[in-house]
Amino acid sequence: MPVYDKPMIYYPLATLMQAGIREILIITNPQDAHLFKELLGDGSQLGCQFSYEVQEAPNGIAEAFLIGAGFIGKDKVALILGDNIFYGAGLEDLLQKNTDPDGGIIYGYHVQDPQRYGVVDFNEEGNAVSIDEKPANPRSNYAIPGIYFYDNEVVKIARTITPSKRGELEITDINRAYLQKGKLKVSILDRGTAWLDTGTFSSLMQAAQFVAVIEERQGLKIGSIEEVAYKMGYITKNELKDLATPLLRSGYGEYLLNLK
Repeated sequence: MPVYDKPMIYYPLATLMQAGIREILIITNPQDAHLFKELLGDGSQLGCQFSYEVQEAPNGIAEAFLIGAGFIGKDKVALILGDNIFYGAGLEDLLQKNTDPDGGIIYGYHVQDPQRYGVVDFNEEGNAVSIDEKPANPRSNYAIPGIYFYDNEVVKIARTITPSKRGELEITDINRAYLQKGKLKVSILDRGTAWLDTGTFSSLMQAAQFVAVIEERQGLKIGSIEEVAYKMGYITKNELKDLATPLLRSGYGEYLLNLK
């Protein structure tokens, strides 16, 4: 599914790649798994390594740590939702600072209507003191966006939580477990950072409009995985040219060829 001029999945992939993450497990439903494999391959063309697993039923975000336990092994791990877009100055540096967590690291994003989201309240040291899921009376205006960093304990924690009333393994329960251990940190996304959740028809349209306006005004792409791979040093200029050449007729390839 496209968001303006590129597939939706490019945006979260680009975010992970900007963080310096090159080994990525893509978890999809059974019906769409082959489409993602055809689109992205094994990631080697981007200097990355893509693996794939299937979530048989919508059993919750936290099930990703059970499905991906073998992939994670003894490493620390980041999780990003496939329909979330992040964009803003300083974002790359912030992400890279959070890739070695001792516990869990989540983000706070100031919103006008926090009752629609998971809401975090925290102290002056950046330690979370409470997490509420869609509270009627939010304790703060900081929603929790769909990107998370955890140490390896997350796999053990995921094995201990039980399904919620919705029948899902909730990422909020993972975060609360870290909170109870006193090991949950909150990084605040600057007010100049955009967080877009494209999970509804209206938000998908708004995201496409946002990307279009920024790209057409600045002449720069948002969420270009080929550009990120090149800028991060994952691929060479010649390898970028190989990726761009088949895309010349769309204009996207010309953009890639003109990167400095």
